[in-house]
Amino acid sequence: MAEAHQAVAFQFTITPEGIDLRLSYQALSQIYLSGLRSWKKRISRMKNRVIKGVYPASPSSWLFVFIATLAAMYTRSDLSMGLIAKIRDKPSCDGTYGSGQTVVSVLVFSTLLWLSLILTLRFCLKLLLSYHRWMFEQHGHISATTKLWVTLVRLMSGRKPLLYSYQTSLPCLPVPPIKDTLERYLESVRPLLSDPEFQRMTALAAQFEETLGNRLQRYLKLKALWATNYVSDWWEEYIYLRGRGPIMVNSNYYGMDFLYVTPTPVQAARAGNTITALLLYRRKVNSEQLKPVIVPLCAAQCERMFNTTRTPGEETDVLQHWQDSEFVAVFHRGRFFRLWVYNAGRLLSPREIEYQIQRILDDPSMPRPGESRLGALTAGDRVPWYNVRKQYFSSGVNKRSLDCIEKAAFFVTLDDDEQGMKGEDPAGNLDRYAKSLLHGKCYDRWFDKSFSVVVYKNGKSGLNAEHSWADAPTVAHLWEYTLATDAFQLGYTEDGHCKGEVERCLSPPQRLSWEIPKEVQEQVSVSLSVAQALADDVDCHVFPFRDFGKGRIKKLKISPDAFIQLALQLAYYRDRKTFCLTYEASMTRLFREGRTETVRSCSNQSCAFVKAMECGEGVEQCRRLFQLATEKHQNLYRLAMTGSGIDRHLFCLYVVSKYLGVESPFLTEVLSEPWRLSTSQTPVQQLELFDMKNHPDFISLGGGFGPVADDGYGVSYIIVGEDMINYHVSCKRSFSETDSHRFGVHIRQALLDIFSMLTAVKPEVPQEQDKKQQ
Repeated sequence: MAEAHQAVAFQFTITPEGIDLRLSYQALSQIYLSGLRSWKKRISRMKNRVIKGVYPASPSSWLFVFIATLAAMYTRSDLSMGLIAKIRDKPSCDGTYGSGQTVVSVLVFSTLLWLSLILTLRFCLKLLLSYHRWMFEQHGHISATTKLWVTLVRLMSGRKPLLYSYQTSLPCLPVPPIKDTLERYLESVRPLLSDPEFQRMTALAAQFEETLGNRLQRYLKLKALWATNYVSDWWEEYIYLRGRGPIMVNSNYYGMDFLYVTPTPVQAARAGNTITALLLYRRKVNSEQLKPVIVPLCAAQCERMFNTTRTPGEETDVLQHWQDSEFVAVFHRGRFFRLWVYNAGRLLSPREIEYQIQRILDDPSMPRPGESRLGALTAGDRVPWYNVRKQYFSSGVNKRSLDCIEKAAFFVTLDDDEQGMKGEDPAGNLDRYAKSLLHGKCYDRWFDKSFSVVVYKNGKSGLNAEHSWADAPTVAHLWEYTLATDAFQLGYTEDGHCKGEVERCLSPPQRLSWEIPKEVQEQVSVSLSVAQALADDVDCHVFPFRDFGKGRIKKLKISPDAFIQLALQLAYYRDRKTFCLTYEASMTRLFREGRTETVRSCSNQSCAFVKAMECGEGVEQCRRLFQLATEKHQNLYRLAMTGSGIDRHLFCLYVVSKYLGVESPFLTEVLSEPWRLSTSQTPVQQLELFDMKNHPDFISLGGGFGPVADDGYGVSYIIVGEDMINYHVSCKRSFSETDSHRFGVHIRQALLDIFSMLTAVKPEVPQEQDKKQQ
């Protein structure tokens, strides 16, 4: 049979002589060990819950408080100011005073004192983490206040924190004053509007502030007092989960493998190490052993990284998360498999997972009718997928198989294609590699999963991530760890196979069964045609920029991100002969449950610099305008990170207006403005995992996303080491005036032109001319 039968713990038959009971001790042993692993995880979670519950104190500090209080009692120093005596003097149930009541009263008082100290320390830590002025200070000019703040944060965080230790101490995202938001908004659109248009928008903003704005602001402040974060739940629901169009390309994004190196050409081996590394990361997340960064950031997004699926709904999708999963779902040549990654409570070795993956690759069975392109349902429109799921996948064999995919730790695609940079056309290969990870064949990825790993026939790998549960930095952190662990920790044998031994008695991967009626097959075809049209329309261009990197930019005392953003402004102006509303994503994870905020990179200062460059102004004038533009950009970025951004505030005001059933012409116009240039930096967060000195070829390509506007560009960039910047550019082919390759050329030239302008030597004035000027 195509589907393997699983062993049962016992079997019995009823005979004339009685019941014949046959136990399978091997199966019972497996059940016992698997249950033991589950209980160990529960105990570990309980232990971590206690540790982070008392942070920044420690559980052992209770004993210190108890002993100190008891010692003070025996030295006749009453720390409780009579409270212990009051507790002790209360008679017991029989009206007598027990001899142990003094100890009990000290125990009660010391526990209350300890809890009070914890709340005080947590409140103090929250106040410290609410200080953000350090972000606005110039590099090398740190104020005494910030130095004191750093010292106090280190003292308060002296004990080794767990991943979620800071969660309850992080401040809530503040609601900016509506006047400040409107002023910053008008300033951001000034270079994009003519004088009459700007006057009209100014009048709309003033009218909004005087009438509806303050009313909406009051409701928003009320929500901020009640909710942990006044933005994140609405952002997740209305920006992501309520979208009824395809999430493929429009929402999901991708991450790439190493640029120059493929650790092994053996597909099963690469899958074995990659799956192992991902599960080791999950173990770190579950045990909360991931190290928080120096400045505490919200780690809430890590909670739904694994065992999570976005399920379709009629009006809104739902994120479903399961506590644990002992298997992954695998797709190969139109067939779905469930691969158990634990055996008797033990994580399989990389070599054993490779062995199981090879079994899938060698399986000669053919897809059942309608099975091969079933994944297209997750790539098309959401409502048809919801209707089909509700009618045909809510019971029976289809539900059991769908549950295996949705409850899996993550999804794995074993792709028959070969991808990567090598070949006669390395530039074109990179572009095809990006498109493959972004959408594949539109049916060989399960786009609803939190992330899907893709392993190609030649050993190259990558991943596709669903966006609603987390933002790119969280997935980038996971993928950095996976690549580094795969290449440098787990490694491969000389013939390219995973290390370790294989237990040959492992049950084979379980082939999932489906019953796909004609109506479902017809909907699969419709969803596939929608997804295919979208995929064919996307134009991707990936290129590494090696002329210089952040090392030489920093020597000029300039922020690398500000430098790149101004180069993008110059490139866009050269490409389209105009300026546009520009989106740069910044994080708000300095606040609890923070996600992102928009940095409006197109400013009055950046436009003045670009015009000066294009009009051939003098070098000194261009440098002066460039300096002003970079300072402005850095200030905008800092405001966004510290809760004073524009767009999330206006978005939430708009949501409140919809709940109240009132219309605002100002908010409607603001929320309908297209982001024709959408940009994002993929940060390298764990450079210590990569040995750039001894292994310089192990450079990550980063990742990218599709264009936000039909007539715009999507640009992702990753600053790698000191000497390299990787770019991912996307646009729609259906709009004739955009071209990702042409825009890539403009980006490269803009970077070189700005760098040449900044490093140009000032021409010397001849002595005779200098005397005349004097």
